[in-house]
Amino acid sequence: MTARVSDLSVDELRAFIQEVVHQTLIELLHDPDDGLELDADFTSELRSSLNAVQAGGELLSAERVAADPEMIEKTRRGFP
Repeated sequence: MTARVSDLSVDELRAFIQEVVHQTLIELLHDPDDGLELDADFTSELRSSLNAVQAGGELLSAERVAADPEMIEKTRRGFP
């Protein structure tokens, strides 16, 4: 037997709506990478990059890199 909305009290309907909204938010905001570990090589590159910026190196925006395809190769060689 299925329940009908008209059979629910106001409090039951409110609780039902809150649960649906809660579940929907969890589904929409779920982090698919939750629980995954970073690869050691990636971690090392990330640390190097952060250290370079802290030492005065230039921080490049994604837009700037995307606008200059040669920029990717330049940054890989260590001189942006």
